[in-house]
Amino acid sequence: MATAATTVDVPPHVTPDRVVDFDFYNDPRFAADDIHTAFAKMLKQVPPVFWTPHNGGHWVIAGHEELFEASRNTELFSSAKGGLPPSPYEPSQLPISIDPPRHAIYREPLARAFSPKAMMALEGDIRTLAIELIEKVRKDGSCDFAAAVAEPLPVTIFMKLMGMPLDRLGEFRQWVNDLLASGDPQIKSDTMRKIMAFNEEMVRARMARREDDLVSRLLDTQIEGRPITLEEMLSYCLLLFTAGLDTVMNGMCYGIRHMAEHPDLQAELRAHPERITDAMEEALRRYTFTQPGRIVAHDGEAFGVRFRKGDMILLALAGSGLDEREFDHALDFDLAREHKAHIAFNSGPHRCVGSHLARIEMRICYEEMLKRLPEFRLDPANPPRMHGGQVIGYDSLPLLWDPA
Repeated sequence: MATAATTVDVPPHVTPDRVVDFDFYNDPRFAADDIHTAFAKMLKQVPPVFWTPHNGGHWVIAGHEELFEASRNTELFSSAKGGLPPSPYEPSQLPISIDPPRHAIYREPLARAFSPKAMMALEGDIRTLAIELIEKVRKDGSCDFAAAVAEPLPVTIFMKLMGMPLDRLGEFRQWVNDLLASGDPQIKSDTMRKIMAFNEEMVRARMARREDDLVSRLLDTQIEGRPITLEEMLSYCLLLFTAGLDTVMNGMCYGIRHMAEHPDLQAELRAHPERITDAMEEALRRYTFTQPGRIVAHDGEAFGVRFRKGDMILLALAGSGLDEREFDHALDFDLAREHKAHIAFNSGPHRCVGSHLARIEMRICYEEMLKRLPEFRLDPANPPRMHGGQVIGYDSLPLLWDPA
């Protein structure tokens, strides 16, 4: 999706050696390679912290150590704003829009709802749906994995968890794509208003009548000993909507694409399915795909860089797993890699609360794809299509296999 013309002049506090011509939505480098390979090549030529004039002008933190520290330094790098470029309308998303110590107050209800025990209870439903989706295409010898499996599997599970109408899946997915993959501030604002309007309709319906879903359970949550407010519920639901309807499908696509390009890995995992978890974690490191935003809370210095209050920041987590200072031969996919301590789900207080569910869904997807399909490969006539943005994701991933 094209980026809006939001290039700005370099501000006085940014030194020339830190300026890099980089557009994380639609950088020309992305057209030459897959996005992560292009990003890795660029990181060898630029500082781990740099400033770009694109998308309103902002800093990019892309080194592993720098990202690890910045994610924890909420006093300087605030979550109060995260949209890049800044949009005219950017409502809060609890708990990621607030910083510690109050952040913990709002994170706790979600942490309880998405606890490992609660998510493991969904494993049966996740596997049943994964089998259904894969079996639907198995005899065809081909599919667009993104549309046929990766999108409906986690999105359907999440929509059921939330009590959202499943017949609007396609519409909601388009909203999230417009929000996360567009660099146009007006498109972002208009989409945000649509999501907020739907969320208010849904929340008011549950206020009138509870159902067996997460929205109803959150409505019964106490915040500091008082009932949760409508505004707080809408903020929760905005976060859940944007995270739940997009991120996991991209994680699945990266893992399956790598397997499709490496039949030896498929053979290894079919022979030793217990290693699927290792493959999943290595894929998360190699193909980290979320890139949250931050705003500088006050003038300060970090990583040898002077920041000014109001500077926008992109935490380019995609760079963390590609940093050769942290991972030897970072571009290599190494199933036996000893150091797998990636930060694909971020780190610090804003670490992804849905990571337990994401891991279960990706693992089951890989298990059932390898169990039910013969060796699959990319379709040479229809290469994968990807997009940049605050989530680096897939628009399509065509696969072929020889049907039985």
